[in-house]
This record gives sequence, C-alpha cells and structure tokens, in this order.
Amino acid sequence: MSDSQAIIEARQVEKFYEQPDGNRIQVIAPTDLSVYPGSIVALLGPSGSGKSTLLRMLTGLSTPSAGEVLWHGSPIRTGPPNVSIVFQSFALFPWLTVLENVEAPLRARGVGPEERRKRSLKVLDTVGLDGFEAAYPKELSGGMKQRVGFARALVVGPEILFMDEPFSALDVLTAENLRSELLELWHNKRIETRAIFLVTHNIEEAVLLADRVIVLGKNPARIRTDFPIGIPQPRNRKSRAFLEYVDYIYKVLTRPETAPDGVPSQPGVPSGGGRYPMLPHARSGGIKGLLEMLIDQEGRTDFYRLADELGLEIDDLLPIVEAAAMLGFLKLEEGDVEITPEGRLYAEADILSQKQLFRKAVLDRVTLLQQISRALNSKKDHSLPDEFFRDVLDEHFSKEESDRQMETAIDWGRYAELFDYDAGQKRLFLPEESDVAAEVEG
Repeated sequence: MSDSQAIIEARQVEKFYEQPDGNRIQVIAPTDLSVYPGSIVALLGPSGSGKSTLLRMLTGLSTPSAGEVLWHGSPIRTGPPNVSIVFQSFALFPWLTVLENVEAPLRARGVGPEERRKRSLKVLDTVGLDGFEAAYPKELSGGMKQRVGFARALVVGPEILFMDEPFSALDVLTAENLRSELLELWHNKRIETRAIFLVTHNIEEAVLLADRVIVLGKNPARIRTDFPIGIPQPRNRKSRAFLEYVDYIYKVLTRPETAPDGVPSQPGVPSGGGRYPMLPHARSGGIKGLLEMLIDQEGRTDFYRLADELGLEIDDLLPIVEAAAMLGFLKLEEGDVEITPEGRLYAEADILSQKQLFRKAVLDRVTLLQQISRALNSKKDHSLPDEFFRDVLDEHFSKEESDRQMETAIDWGRYAELFDYDAGQKRLFLPEESDVAAEVEG
C-alpha cells in the first residue's frame, strides 16, 4: 500500500429490512472493510451473498441500516465520494454518440464544453476508442461498449474505480483482453484512479487481477476470509502459486458452514439458531447429471477442474454441488467432490427408484420439505395455499429469496412426489394414493 490511510472505510455496516411484525431480514451482517490507495481489491462470494449491496453502500448509492462509511476519515453523508462505477450491463445511452456518452458525467458536474470534450477525447484514446467518437452504441461490439463504460467511469478521475462484474457479459477472449488492458493502464499509471474495487464471481479473475481478495459468506453476508495475493504481476495462470490461491478460494466458497481452515460441518445443517438452511437453487435433473459425471470420473474429482471442463463458472456449478451435498448424494472434501454410496445408488437406479430415494433424502434432510409434508398431511383436505409457506419464509429471507426458495421447494417436492402443485390456484396438495403420510409419520 502506498498510503497508510484508507480512502474508504466501512465500520460495522449492516443492511437489513424491517418486517411489518417488527422482525428483521438481515442481508449484510455487521462488517468492517477498508480500501487503501495503490491496491486492487476483489470481492468474491456466491450468488445472493450481498456483493453488489455492499458495493452500493461503499459508493454512497445505498445507505447502511447501521454502522457508517467514512471517506478519508469523514462520514460519507457529508459529501459524495469521488468514485465511479462500471456495471455488468453496459448502461449506455443509445441516443448519444460514444463521445457524448463519455461526456455525460462531466456535463452533470457542470464542466464546460471545451474542457469536457478535451478530457473525453483523451480518455477515449487511453482505452483504445480513438476514431469511434461519432459512433452510436448499436454500432459497437460488446467489448467496445464496455470500453465506453470504462472511459465514462475514468473521465471524472475517480479516486476509486468500482466495478460490478464488468467482464461477465463478454465472451471469454474479449473479457481476457479487457482484463489485460486494465492491468496495463493501472500498472503504467495511465489512469488517475488510486484504487480499484472489483466485484466478481470468477475466482481466476480475482487471483489474476487483485492484490487483495475478500470472500463473503451469505445469509447474511459476512467476510469469511480477507488476504493478500503474494504473486508479482504479470501472473501465470498455470504456476503453482496461482493454482494454490485458486484452490484455496474455491474451498472457502464450497465450505460455507465452517471457517476456511476448519473442518466442514455436515451438509444441510442450518448455520444458526433455528434458521432455515437455504435451499440451493438447483433442479433435480441437474443434480442427477452431476452425479452421473462423477461416476464417469471414478466417483471423485476436483471441483474447480470439473467446472473448467464443463465451461462453467464456479458460481454456476456451485448450487448443484451444494444441493447434492445437502441431500447426502456427495461430499466436499479438501476441494474435491466425491459421490457417496447413496449418491451412486440414486444415479444408477431406475426412474421410479430414483424418485423414492430423492423423497427419502428430502424428508430426512430438508427442513422446508419436511414442514410442507407435515402441514399437508395434517389438513383434512390435504391442501394449502403456497402463500402460507411463503409467509413463513418471509420471516427468514427477503421477498425475492423467499420466492426462489419456494420455487426450488416446489420443484423438488413435485419430482419426489411429495405433493402436487396447481399453479393457477397457487395451492399445494397431496397426490392421490400417496404413501407420503406413512413415510412422514415414520
């Protein structure tokens, strides 16, 4: 770090939403985080972990529910911080030219036309868009649109450049090229920015770019690990040190119930006093497909390399792995995924037997499915509106997450033939001639 004082400092910041009954849904637990000059910081975490929410609080776009954010030691509310944000979507004004898009933030700050044009042309040249000043966004490729996004963010000379998954909407080669160009601009000091804060779900991207990596847990968000990357630039993706960092991060991401260096707890056990364990958003077909691939690889493989072989981001594969682990069909051990005897039995069974094995797994291990089954069996007509269960989930999750939890529960329950669902009436009911009651009682 080139300076001992933080540019931005978050002190015990929280984000929660008050419910009508007085309960709170906590999105981000009390968190301390500082960003220092001279560094690139990468923030990683699974989907829904609050990465973007935390970014918005650090930039002043969102107010913390508790705690405070300091800008050079003063509360951020006393004045807007000198920051810019590059978003995943290009967010360009389609009716403006490239030059006009880049001039827009300067116009909003009251910069005069001559100075505005001078600074905008300079930054467009810096990001490689010289000659495209008069083009409109519809004429540009995805990579060029994102370059315009970078130019628009950099033209105001931000002290911190915040980036919210800026490369995820691009094809692999374009994204790689833009990462390299960003590093070149940063290390050659061709941009005025004193620090970069990158939100990403791409582990390799974080290790490639960042001087420091922060990994969030979720439900609620909390910092699980925060460490420097001790590899000089430029970095070799195939080097042992690089792969060790990648391996460590994905172990943290795939062991959500334990400290990074500790022993994982049993899958499917809630992490705190009576809360519902969050259902991973994975479908039964995806779980079966994963188990079949594991069988083809002799039952065990490296999680990160499996994602790489499938051409998937870790964030895409992680929910399926978590779901299979929750059901007891596989286990995570030192960064490897290994099929269990129950998982092998399930993957190799006929269709009817698979449904029976899946039903047993959810009734043994998944709190929400257990409660739905018991509730339906206790009703005389064996039927309940889905709103009943959504109201229960709303006490533990945000409205959006409650809907996703219910969608997953319905998918699993219908596949397991625990219940049927009428989407028109939005009601769950027991299937006819069901033996679910006997299994639940047992």
